[in-house]
Amino acid sequence: MKNDKLVPGAILVCIGAIFLLNNFGYIDFHWMNIIHLWPIFLIMGGVNLVFAGNRSAWATILKLSVVILGFGLLIFGHFERYSFWPGKYNFQYNDKDDDDDDDSDTTSTDHGVVKLEGSSVFNKDYTPDAKLARLNINGGGTTYTLNDTTSQLFKAETKEFYGKYEFTSNKEDSVYVLNLRMKNNKGWHFNSDDNKANQADIKLNPNPVWDINVETGATKLDFDLTKFKIKNLTLKGGAASFDIKLGNPLASTNVEVATGVSEVNINVPTGAACSIRTNSGLSSNEFAGFDKKDDGRYETPGFDAAKNKIYIHMSGGVSDFKVNRY
Repeated sequence: MKNDKLVPGAILVCIGAIFLLNNFGYIDFHWMNIIHLWPIFLIMGGVNLVFAGNRSAWATILKLSVVILGFGLLIFGHFERYSFWPGKYNFQYNDKDDDDDDDSDTTSTDHGVVKLEGSSVFNKDYTPDAKLARLNINGGGTTYTLNDTTSQLFKAETKEFYGKYEFTSNKEDSVYVLNLRMKNNKGWHFNSDDNKANQADIKLNPNPVWDINVETGATKLDFDLTKFKIKNLTLKGGAASFDIKLGNPLASTNVEVATGVSEVNINVPTGAACSIRTNSGLSSNEFAGFDKKDDGRYETPGFDAAKNKIYIHMSGGVSDFKVNRY
């Protein structure tokens, strides 16, 4: 083999070995290490270019050593302290709305907003005719939490350090539509303080049947939905961390996940019938307690005979998908 093909070949071998060992459970590869350690690939390429014309044994050993050391860090490194998610040491890229030139501090909503120096409270009153509701969440650079109920239809308490949140609501036929988004959050921000990250703590009324749509950039999302009736849940994110806990399904509860480089952890009840379909590219999948039916399809035992079912569809680039039964 020519020396100029040695490093690219070694990299391909290492990548293949990672996928193979991870798929068979011999290693537990943390896919987010790729984000934290991506400059390793620049170092590998740079060393290979610097010594491209050097065919000596020590140069070959040096080039292979850099590849092996780099992949060793990727496989065995744990770099959770440095994270893209809000609330830790992080670089956050924040979405800019091209069609939004309003930089005022006025929040548009059909209900009152309490503004408290970098924090906001958004409310939507509950009425008995609210049988169906849809919550749309947009915007990155934020930690979103949802784990409690409210007597109102919707309540959100937010902390704002970069950009601002906007809440609007309207009614489409019989569906109450609620929109929460982060706007005017521009540029990259480096945070080392948990108390200086955008946060939105959301509460929903448990009576309506809910559709929840989340479309974010660099975001951490922690949703405990066991107290709510969820018909549809859609999660779309770039470099995101999604942690979801579902309750017992309706006749049909549908979960759609589409990510770039993300960590997705979904928990479903042990007694719930659940089907998973994946189109996950270079992503890793871990579905404990599921039977593999064919390529990209997994089901819990007795799925066909169940009355109420959860359907999960996952697609992504280089992501870490997990579905657990609790």
